[in-house]
Amino acid sequence: MPRTMQDLRAIEKRLTDLEIKASLAEDLVDRLNEIIVAQQTRIDLLARELLRLSQQRPAGPEPEFRSLRDDLPPHY
Repeated sequence: MPRTMQDLRAIEKRLTDLEIKASLAEDLVDRLNEIIVAQQTRIDLLARELLRLSQQRPAGPEPEFRSLRDDLPPHY
């Protein structure tokens, strides 16, 4: 059954719309990937810093717990 010109235009418009959506989705995936890479880089940096700081902590018994309220000035 032959298609009319109107049917072909409708199919072409749908195809164009799908191509636009696919392109936008691809751009979004690329941007999200860049964000994930940046976040992973930051996580790795923070993990190394945490390891460095934990290695600087003096060995020995854990200090006794002190409440920050003990350090409040008298007018509080």
